[in-house]
Amino acid sequence: MPSSSASTTDAAKTTASGGVQSLERAFDLLERMADAGGEVGLSELSASSGLPLPTIHRLMRTLVACGYVRQQSNRRYALGPRLIRLGESSARLLGTWARPYLARLVEETGETANMALLDGDEIVYVAQVPSKHSMRMFTEVGRRVLPHSTGVGKALLAHTPPEEVRALLARTGMPAATEKTITTAEGFLAALETVRGAGYAIDDNEQEMGVRCVAVSVPDSPTAAAISISGPAGRVTEAVTERIVPVLQEVARDLSAALASTTAQQA
Repeated sequence: MPSSSASTTDAAKTTASGGVQSLERAFDLLERMADAGGEVGLSELSASSGLPLPTIHRLMRTLVACGYVRQQSNRRYALGPRLIRLGESSARLLGTWARPYLARLVEETGETANMALLDGDEIVYVAQVPSKHSMRMFTEVGRRVLPHSTGVGKALLAHTPPEEVRALLARTGMPAATEKTITTAEGFLAALETVRGAGYAIDDNEQEMGVRCVAVSVPDSPTAAAISISGPAGRVTEAVTERIVPVLQEVARDLSAALASTTAQQA
């Protein structure tokens, strides 16, 4: 094990950005754990991060002591419960920042607008502005769904490597929410290829019969995010989709710029 003086020296090291190296490494490990589904072994972290095992072990011991990571009985490490409070708070804040942009979507499209994040293997809706129509379709804030049956899920996973998508689907399964839900990995990967080519995703009666959703990812978001509009399939037709997509993409770009500006101000 490294000496205490070596640990102190490591903790004091700064990076080119002026940050503390050990903190940057610790957060990188947390993100790698999340990408791997929330539970990993030290050797896996070492292989993916390139850090030596003693360094990873020291960082993980600190994260365990703080409650951000816990060690399982099989000696693997899992994300800890203290991260839940941080995640919920940041998701609420992100949703608050997004609401004016969702309101603009409702004003320009007439349909309910949503913002969703990829949280582990699930999609969580963090913000929403409902349509003014008396008949409207919406997913409530806080609801969690699986990615394979949603437009936002497709938008969020469109540029994820296929092997990572397959691993996620293997963990979650692909239950059918409706008769139109994609229930095979090959079918979902084909749908993601379509999303990459088109620049937007469609949920056509796949999460709820009678409901159609159009979604795009928010580029360069600090966390993987997507925005969407949803409404009755009779209103959100293919012709209407062609008009809605450019609006969605423009709002996503403007939201991205706003989030980048807010992040820079807080740095």
